[in-house]
Amino acid sequence: MRVAVTGLGCVTPIGTSVETFQKAMYAGQSGIGPFPREFPGALSPDPGLRYQTLGLVKNFDAASHLSQSVMIVADRSAQMGIVAARQAMEDSGMLSRHEPAATAVITGCACGGRAADEDANRGLYTRNARVPPTAILRTMASSGASHISTEFGITGPVLNIATACASGTHAIGMAFHMVRSGMVSAAIAGGYEAPLTFGFLRAWDSMRVVSPQGCRPFSVDRDGMTLGEGAAMLTLEPLEDALARGARVYAEIVGFGMSSDAHHITQPRAGGAALAITRALEDARHAGIENAASRIGYINAHGTGTAANDATEAEAIHIALGNRAQDVPVGSTKSLTGHSIGATGAIEAVATVLALKNSLLPHTAGVVNVDSALELDVLVNEPRPLNPQRDLALSNSLAFGGLNAVLAFRRLVP
Repeated sequence: MRVAVTGLGCVTPIGTSVETFQKAMYAGQSGIGPFPREFPGALSPDPGLRYQTLGLVKNFDAASHLSQSVMIVADRSAQMGIVAARQAMEDSGMLSRHEPAATAVITGCACGGRAADEDANRGLYTRNARVPPTAILRTMASSGASHISTEFGITGPVLNIATACASGTHAIGMAFHMVRSGMVSAAIAGGYEAPLTFGFLRAWDSMRVVSPQGCRPFSVDRDGMTLGEGAAMLTLEPLEDALARGARVYAEIVGFGMSSDAHHITQPRAGGAALAITRALEDARHAGIENAASRIGYINAHGTGTAANDATEAEAIHIALGNRAQDVPVGSTKSLTGHSIGATGAIEAVATVLALKNSLLPHTAGVVNVDSALELDVLVNEPRPLNPQRDLALSNSLAFGGLNAVLAFRRLVP
């Protein structure tokens, strides 16, 4: 069975709708900026960090989208996830054909309600303050999935996946396999994360992997990642059903690969990532795609901007694609959005689908000199047209713990 992407939704540092996200992505307008005077979870305007920038979602007023009862029990991460899911469902109109009982909700969230957790513990440990019962509900990583299920009356499989930076990608991939196998009729999948709290930021500061100024993936002078937040959702359904009901099809999802480095909790290994890429391409055979490696026209890389990650990912691409690796355009939209942990793979999946739909590849912002040692065709300076002879794109996610997930999408020609 072939599987189509028929709906998109997102709440990100460069746009709180697909339209605004797409416009900023192609304009290279970064959502990474200096610390605001106040932001969710902050103790003060100056949290005492070595870095000075964040990928913060701006102009997001959850109260204008959600009821007061939901606001009380949903943390910022879940709030963003609900809104992104609502956008995707409205975009697709999927439930006009698919029964809620046969539809799945698969989300990725690694950190849960960090702000609610820290707020409760701050009062508890400093004043022995009462911890409100809503803290339990707000800290659940699966909270967003449950709220999405409730809003749309979806009674099929509903679950959350927590695999660090690969959570959103794993969620989309698992939902894809569920639809393709016939286990469910349709699915909404993606990720949400709003972890930018005092404790979270200080912990990352201690790891010494955050850039003082802003991430510059694949740049010769890259010096670390930038932390962010956000949410993104995709609706998936059989291509045949989508075409029968006249739905807009953004792209076809054709492959999903997973692997584990089985090596180190923080140090990536190229062989593990390469295996996930290879498995995604092999999985594409179910969609009748042979010689998939020769058809790749774009890779939305994990591309965090750290010295180790970018070099390891480049090596993985070379291992998986061989002599074709240098001919595939590679970019990282984390240069625009920052790294939103569990949501980042879902946000990048939306970027990848839009790149195929528009036949236009977004560039990696802020990079002046590409690291030539990586031997990759890195997209810089401006967007580039997709090679019309290549109809596949990959979206890579390489998480702490050596957990790798790769999605393969295909452009559909009208």
